[in-house]
Amino acid sequence: MALFSSGIEYGIHSLMLLTDSKGTLRDMSVRDLAELQGVPYDYLGKIFTKLSKANLVKSTEGKGGGFRLARSPEHITILDITEAIDGKKRIFECKEIRQNMALFEQGVPQWACSGVCGVHRVMNVAQERMEAALAQQTILDLTRQTARKAPDEFEIDVQEWVTSRR
Repeated sequence: MALFSSGIEYGIHSLMLLTDSKGTLRDMSVRDLAELQGVPYDYLGKIFTKLSKANLVKSTEGKGGGFRLARSPEHITILDITEAIDGKKRIFECKEIRQNMALFEQGVPQWACSGVCGVHRVMNVAQERMEAALAQQTILDLTRQTARKAPDEFEIDVQEWVTSRR
């Protein structure tokens, strides 16, 4: 089972489409984002409600309106997005099973439960490293990585597709 929902993938890819590799913002409707990516419109709409509440996107009015990034793409991290969509995820919940040993019928000895559980400590380090890795990558970083892989025409094709929808 995945730790994060598929909404994280949809949200990240969608926010990447709201900018280009130079950091220029573009407005797009949720309907257009869903159609361009082949993802469910209703689900993407719910994701954008969460992204809006987290002040990662803001709605735009008028012809061609929709959503745009609420701040520069170099200031929106993947951690920001994951927490906006799925909430703050813990990868581990310690149940303190170290206190349940059958040998401890007379009561749990002090040594067995003193300090933080070693398993809990290791999992906390893993949590911190995961969050640090997600906080290091931004929407602009990912957009630029995609642009480096894609042919030069791809960014132009995306912009032309978006423009044709207005």
